Amino acid sequence: MKDYQTITVDIRDDIATLRLDRPDVMNALNTQMRAEITDAAGYAGQNARVLVITGNGKAFCSGQDLSDGATAANMDLERVLREEYVPMLHAISDCAVPVISAVNGAAAGAGANLALAADVVIAAHSAYFVQAFARIGLIPDAGGTYWLPRQMGAAKAMGAALFAEPISARQASDWGMIWEAVPDDTFEAHWQNRAAQLAAGPTQTYLMARQAIRGSWENGLDAQLDLEARFQGACGQTRDFKEGVVAFLEKRAARFEGR
Repeated sequence: MKDYQTITVDIRDDIATLRLDRPDVMNALNTQMRAEITDAAGYAGQNARVLVITGNGKAFCSGQDLSDGATAANMDLERVLREEYVPMLHAISDCAVPVISAVNGAAAGAGANLALAADVVIAAHSAYFVQAFARIGLIPDAGGTYWLPRQMGAAKAMGAALFAEPISARQASDWGMIWEAVPDDTFEAHWQNRAAQLAAGPTQTYLMARQAIRGSWENGLDAQLDLEARFQGACGQTRDFKEGVVAFLEKRAARFEGR
């Protein structure tokens, strides 16, 4: 297991749990944390069958650490986004295994959009999301202008960006921004059960499903039907598909190999 300074990573039962671990600053993102998340996501993709990202302490992530490095007013934001955020977001979005964001508390600014980079977002009822950028004269970044309109629609995304108001976990679920919001007292057990479900599933099938759904935003109907046919043909050649059919006929749970 690798040692990190700003996050912790634990792998057991094919589930890699990455915990943002700067609770004294609400898990704010600094240069080191972004690099460690990037590395850990790649590591999890090779050594687990599902990755869960959550936070230690009361917050999930409060966004960019404005005290990191240069003073906030003189920070080269374009460089930071291109050189530090882009690799991190790609490491999550392109991870070889499904990624769950388990949002345990406040997810603000880049922290909210870090959560939305995952395939599935599960939030505790007490959690909330806020695109806080306009409060300091910025636009949503860290993928916010990409994920928000796709997940909650253009009207809600625009309001979230301009008003910078908190969106409760229940609102986020109702608006289609996240997969589900669950009670605080069952939150951790719930996301662990969800992770275990994915860890026991057909990993290659999940990868192709994720790619197909994301590709649909750029494709017309014919291109998407062609992509589906190609991907389904590839799925049909896997041992997991054969096991799934046999298990169905034998009326038992499938035992997927995953890779």
